[in-house]
Amino acid sequence: MKNKNITSGQSTILLIDDHPMLRNGVKQLISLEPSLKVIGEADDGETGIKIAKEYDPDLILLDLNMPKMNGFEVLNNLRNSELSGRIILFTVSNYGEDLINALKHGADGYLLKDMEPEKFIIALKEAASGKLVVSPTLASVLAESLRDNRTPTDHNLAVLTPRETHILDLISQGLSNKQISNKLQITESTVKVHVKHLLKKLKLKSRVEAAIWVLQQK
Repeated sequence: MKNKNITSGQSTILLIDDHPMLRNGVKQLISLEPSLKVIGEADDGETGIKIAKEYDPDLILLDLNMPKMNGFEVLNNLRNSELSGRIILFTVSNYGEDLINALKHGADGYLLKDMEPEKFIIALKEAASGKLVVSPTLASVLAESLRDNRTPTDHNLAVLTPRETHILDLISQGLSNKQISNKLQITESTVKVHVKHLLKKLKLKSRVEAAIWVLQQK
């Protein structure tokens, strides 16, 4: 199902989850927040990928455990596509390993389905603004992972241009493409090109992985 009635300033959301009751509940909750709009939903990964490629929503809420294609497989497919939106894993799994794997595979956040409704909406708005969002109960798991994984990598900052290095630092501060474009007085499309190039040069899959790597170096 797709919905084209978007108001200026609204962040568009695609739901990919095989549980119709949960999707309906999430849609009703999001409908109470004027700045957010569900424009599509899918009950399997393949359909979700098609809708995502057609509409390129600002946010994709993606279930982890689904038949046929699981969340990680869908995530990898979406990350290999030319999509500009942010992808948030929305799951019942509170395993730290799933959280870390999601971020390593390019997720922009990891939210649990047992979150309080108010905190869930706040997290979606923060994700839409460009921030990494993780359920509060898993924050300690992420922090521990950052401490325990300060291993040498083949990522080399020397390959970046000064502008790319600056943008990487802004990404690590949690700034969105729009915020970076405003700060540097360049177009958002130019920012996207720089981000794409710096990720390729550093052999990183996503801006979140880039931000985590920068934090690990400090």
